[in-house]
Amino acid sequence: MNYQAILNQIHNDIKPIVGQGKVADYIPALAGIDPKKFAMTVHTVDGQYASVGDAEEKFSIQSISKIITLTMAIACADQTIWSRVGREPSGSKFNSLIQLELEQGIPRNPFINAGAHVITDIIYSNHSYPKQAILDFIRYVSLNHEIDFDLAVAHSERETGNRNLAMGYFMKSFGNIHNKVREVLDVYFHQCSIAMSCKDLSTAFLYLANNGVLPTLGKTIISKKDSDRINALMLTCGMYDSVGDFAYRVGLPSKSGVGGGIVSIVPGEMCITVWSPGLSESGNSLVGTRALELFVNYTGKTIF
Repeated sequence: MNYQAILNQIHNDIKPIVGQGKVADYIPALAGIDPKKFAMTVHTVDGQYASVGDAEEKFSIQSISKIITLTMAIACADQTIWSRVGREPSGSKFNSLIQLELEQGIPRNPFINAGAHVITDIIYSNHSYPKQAILDFIRYVSLNHEIDFDLAVAHSERETGNRNLAMGYFMKSFGNIHNKVREVLDVYFHQCSIAMSCKDLSTAFLYLANNGVLPTLGKTIISKKDSDRINALMLTCGMYDSVGDFAYRVGLPSKSGVGGGIVSIVPGEMCITVWSPGLSESGNSLVGTRALELFVNYTGKTIF
């Protein structure tokens, strides 16, 4: 299949809607991003690569980083994670406080903010230098040792992250955050600030398309069973409160971030990434979602 030709066609098809959606201006450092940016890549487990648009321009990956920390947490604390975090879709906004009170401080899943805080708390407990551990891991799987935090974004999130702090302290009151809340949240804000390109992301997450093995290095990152489980969670929980609509339209395990990126997995075949900063009301890239829908329509690459 000629993926470059398909991406070229998608790029042409989505031109009328590029720029639509609203950038995540509640994070001041993201407010000035050009909403007309667009990139898309395909990276197969057998080494094929295709791209269009600004595929090598870095952007803040935001909640896509939650895949990384979940992978790391499973590697060091698999048996204890699921007593502290659920595995169900939330049906609520990614930063909702309501469910935490109803469910006594146990977040619904690891991809909403509260769940990601617990996962980061696990990383904090198992690594002497958690920020560096996260950075080292993403550099390793992406084959790019120049990847780094965007400190301006991290600072911006820390200065405006009152709701995240509220969630952290609320879970702390239930005993579900074990370390100092502000220190855990500092790690969380930094992981969300990591700047990567679509090309970086499509390399980094190939292990989820290849039974837990990073094909570029031939190294096992996690077991096949755990890779399957992460893909399952991405399918059911990875796209905020529009996960059902996304599964209906695209049908691939995916994780979005409010920086406008989306990572999608075709198990056994490839990783697809898109970036377009304009967001839908649910916080997912509006143009990126349409581009992925077109990709599935043109290729038939869906898990259903």
